[in-house]
Amino acid sequence: MVGDAQPPSQGRRRGASLGLPSDGPGSLATFGTRVLAFLVDAVLSAVLAGLFTAPDLPGNWSLLSFAVVYVVSLVAVGQTPGMRLLGLRLAHDRPAARLALWRAVVRTGLLMLLVPALVVDADGRGLHDRLTDTAVVRER
Repeated sequence: MVGDAQPPSQGRRRGASLGLPSDGPGSLATFGTRVLAFLVDAVLSAVLAGLFTAPDLPGNWSLLSFAVVYVVSLVAVGQTPGMRLLGLRLAHDRPAARLALWRAVVRTGLLMLLVPALVVDADGRGLHDRLTDTAVVRER
């Protein structure tokens, strides 16, 4: 019957094109959780830079400490302190290997510009993730 037919779904499951589960560990992190992790990392970076510039405010030195914290932590353990706190990690095409230094540097540089992180695809991945073939996923 005509009334019994189900219309095709217009919504696409996030992460389907990447082969990721729709929910639980390994699924794409939500935008809100990613923003919170970013804010934690930004505050941590400002505090670290402030330790070296005290009694003056850190100013642009926070950007340097942000870049160092991000690149070192992504290459060393695959997650930033903010990601760790919120149960996220960075997934890439070689899960058994560490993230390549160039990917961490390019991803961090684009993230620091903020705009590439706001240009998202249907999966919610920012331009910085698409260019480095990475994705922020839930760890737990």
